[in-house]
Amino acid sequence: MSEHPTPASCAWIHYARPRPHWYLLSNDARSALEAGWGDVAERSKAAGGACTGTYHIRGQHDFETVSVWTFPGSQAAYDHWQALVAARYPEFFAFSNGIGLEVEGAGDG
Repeated sequence: MSEHPTPASCAWIHYARPRPHWYLLSNDARSALEAGWGDVAERSKAAGGACTGTYHIRGQHDFETVSVWTFPGSQAAYDHWQALVAARYPEFFAFSNGIGLEVEGAGDG
């Protein structure tokens, strides 16, 4: 057994839709915000996170997209979200976040 156990794998599920005032921003302002959020994603990837995809939601749902990320642990997922908050993401997007830790032995089928 290792002296320092590795943290549990963590899934972060992020639902989003633009807030109405997102559409009032100029294209340059939107591009600048999106570039900042892209920087957050790149830093999270460098720290061991991975976005498995962003999907458009069809049907009756409160949100427009869902993104699924995996992180090496819940602290990394929290750090990712806090970086997005600092980059003003919640100001322009309504959201719902879900987080889950890997169930030990679930993939051992």
